[in-house]
Amino acid sequence: MVFADRSQAGKLLARHLACYQDRSPVVLGLPRGGVAVAAEVALALGAPLDVIVARKLGFPGNPELAIGAVTARGTRVLNEALLRQVLLPPGFLGQETERQRQDAEQRERLLRAAHPAISLQGRTAILVDDGIATGMTALAAIHDLWAQRPQAVVLATPVAPLRTVERLHPEVDAIVSLETPEDLSSIGQFYEDFSQLTDERVTEMLTANRRVAQD
Repeated sequence: MVFADRSQAGKLLARHLACYQDRSPVVLGLPRGGVAVAAEVALALGAPLDVIVARKLGFPGNPELAIGAVTARGTRVLNEALLRQVLLPPGFLGQETERQRQDAEQRERLLRAAHPAISLQGRTAILVDDGIATGMTALAAIHDLWAQRPQAVVLATPVAPLRTVERLHPEVDAIVSLETPEDLSSIGQFYEDFSQLTDERVTEMLTANRRVAQD
């Protein structure tokens, strides 16, 4: 399946998440693209929308190679298999972790604007991204969500490789992925329109959701 855009993908994903409508859901998007998908899910479920920012920890000289990930709250996961095979410069891991944590914290604050974070305690946290490749940032976000004491955590995405779904499945109560290809060269190949979102657009989506909740 190729999705027209993130909005259509979110609407299709929401159909598979309707069973959580009566379980006090909070929908959290991974910026930026995940928020556009999450906004449609939140609208369909009548749920509040929030963000959770997780940043990749890049390998020295190759920032796209993830040695781990960290969230704005400092929750960190590491690619232990990779770290056993490489030698990092002294102090690099701690420095990279703090640099990315600060960046995540700043971005989360910027995207939320004046809106406070939504409490997850006792609620069903539905984590949404527009596509998941290795799953490292999603894993950091999942661990962060569990630390906030929800009653359940659900991971939802339009597309994720089967091996990633299998690896993340024990970390959550449920995973919903509309497409689970054996191989995934790029998430964009599953979208006709995969244009980048701006921070301003993400903030608008969050603000619109809060306004609906207040009406």
